[in-house]
Amino acid sequence: MMHPQVHYPAPMDEGTASLASAIGGRVRHERQARRWTLDRLADVAGVSRRMLVNVEQGAANPSVGTLLRLSDALGVGLPALVEPPETAPFKVTRRGEGAALWTGDAGGRGVLVAGTRPPDVLELWDWSLGVGDAHTSEAHAAGTHELLQVHDGRVSVKVGDQVATLDAGDAIGFAGDVDHGYANAGLEPARFSLTVFEPGVGTSPRSSRAGQPDKADKAGASDA
Repeated sequence: MMHPQVHYPAPMDEGTASLASAIGGRVRHERQARRWTLDRLADVAGVSRRMLVNVEQGAANPSVGTLLRLSDALGVGLPALVEPPETAPFKVTRRGEGAALWTGDAGGRGVLVAGTRPPDVLELWDWSLGVGDAHTSEAHAAGTHELLQVHDGRVSVKVGDQVATLDAGDAIGFAGDVDHGYANAGLEPARFSLTVFEPGVGTSPRSSRAGQPDKADKAGASDA
């Protein structure tokens, strides 16, 4: 399988670089614990070897799609890649401490603020979209479901070829195992909470993405 050249954005700021380093160390630890080579993980996850090397070295700001592929392949769930191993029966995420895994051109951010362990992984996100911001996502693993509630502004949610427009207070539930996306549909910044449920992580090779190169990996994007 041929992989196109990957391009990376301008140097990361301190916070982003620290997060990238932590993610890289966790990916490397999980890979080595399984005695997998770089080539094996890259093949199972459907990402290029070059992308994987850069992720493990903390030299890349990987897309959400790439992180999902890696966490699926390793069977650990996305939250495990951005948080240290738990040492207490709970984990408190203080305001401003979440992992910002997506940034938009107009200032929006996708922040993972909490998550659970496999096999049934639940993620809680705090999203903001600047005017004109949009985020698209390829289909997640089979059985994934998402719940979204708008707190401020107006958000357009596209699921497959269907679109729903939500105002503050509105909510929507949908299958996350089809292509989907969120966009600011108004003239002011928007903010929403997002919960993602991904069942059976690590129990079987159920990811519909396995063996297919990540779209973000193809394009070299850092925010898809």
